[in-house]
Amino acid sequence: MHGVLKRRDFLKTMGLAAALGPTVAGRGFGERLTPGKPNIIFIMADDLGYAELGCYGQKKIETPHIDRLAAEGMRFTDYYSGSAVCAPARCNLLTGRHGGHAYIRSNSEVGEWDSFRGQLPLPAQTLTVAELLKRQGYVTGAFGKWGLGEVGSTGDPLNQGFDRFFGYNCQRHAHNLYPKYLIRDRGQVALEGNTRGLTGDRYAPQAIADELLAFIRENKDRPFFAYYPTVIPHLALQVPESDLSQYKGRWPETPYTGKSYLPHPTPRACYAAMISFLDRQVGRVMELLRQEGLDRNTIVFFTSDNGTSHLKEQVDYEFFESVGPFRGLKGSLYEGGIRVPMIARWPGQIRPGSLSDCPAAHYDVPATLAEVAGVERPPETDGMSLLPVLLSRPAGQERREYLFWDFAGYGGQLAVRMGRWKGIKQGLVKNPNAPLELYDLETDIGERRNIVAEHPEIAARIERIMVEARTRPAVEAFRFGRYSDG
Repeated sequence: MHGVLKRRDFLKTMGLAAALGPTVAGRGFGERLTPGKPNIIFIMADDLGYAELGCYGQKKIETPHIDRLAAEGMRFTDYYSGSAVCAPARCNLLTGRHGGHAYIRSNSEVGEWDSFRGQLPLPAQTLTVAELLKRQGYVTGAFGKWGLGEVGSTGDPLNQGFDRFFGYNCQRHAHNLYPKYLIRDRGQVALEGNTRGLTGDRYAPQAIADELLAFIRENKDRPFFAYYPTVIPHLALQVPESDLSQYKGRWPETPYTGKSYLPHPTPRACYAAMISFLDRQVGRVMELLRQEGLDRNTIVFFTSDNGTSHLKEQVDYEFFESVGPFRGLKGSLYEGGIRVPMIARWPGQIRPGSLSDCPAAHYDVPATLAEVAGVERPPETDGMSLLPVLLSRPAGQERREYLFWDFAGYGGQLAVRMGRWKGIKQGLVKNPNAPLELYDLETDIGERRNIVAEHPEIAARIERIMVEARTRPAVEAFRFGRYSDG
């Protein structure tokens, strides 16, 4: 799988001048920030791999609208999720805390599997980026998959800074894209004609995108923050027939007969069609901004919550070369599980076609959006504002020693990226003394050669970070390694 692209070919495809290190072309673009408070739209795909967009090297799946977004803005090459699965990645994004300080460090379910009661809720005292922006006069809305607390809990989006919510409150509920209902604020909205089967009358991702567009129209005369954590392309494989026809018959197929999710006769075509469906919704958002005269006063971000699904019978990541030359998939702290696309567009401020290899992560988002909106960053954050990078003013960009991951799922994992060096530990639940693996990302982007024995000083520093960067998890289920005794 991972040997499809050699590193030099991958870098050539990406158009990179260098593989690592914070550099941005140009001395600066916007002469000054747009007066007033810019609108903010933050789009986050679900399980979209690093190389599943045309602007990141994808050859089979068509994503012209997202590619245009990148051409008109900045594309990051070294941007990471805060975790390797859904709920903790969302926690990192909204709170600005990395895994070692975050309240939620893995998926954790509430209620019986089919109760759709949601996941472990954010505590009441949590400060989210939505709350920061709301204090600054923004109207705030979330549209898609939440996963941070059931309706009415302390983690309910309406209790965490959002004025509006529409979509799936529970991640398990989002495993079907033709559900019987969705959540609007705190009530259920029936989707007539749906039975949670393979098809239905109302495709939930379409309904969610429509609500997002309505929110933008309704609030075009005041600053808004629209958070769009779409459910695509997370399984199950489901898409309207009209969208499936774009790819149906294009490639040989092995039908998925259905074990963990609903079956599908053409999984490759369906997966590609789901991503292209998402691309069209991005195109609808951008067209609406132009129609309403909001284009130049709106900054739009696009990213993913983590890497490509590891369920190969449904998501043929080898066929699509979904993670390029990287090792690992969703659930792993190797690069393929956590390095994700990141695009930002802001006419007149972000230089079109610009590229950044500044190492950054989801937990930088709150500090970045706070500075964009002219509000002080969260008082407790592990993130830094990326606004200097976005404005092509690298001299003003903060530097950090390392990026850090603490992931309690999939056996318990820790990872540190320190410049060119990447350290990772796995299987910490069963073995708190699991050995460190060390990789040089500059010469081994696929994390194939463990060089821990060759660099004892680097390894020792990363080992110390793995202890110093962690606080005791408040939730016992997230304790492992140093905290395995409770």
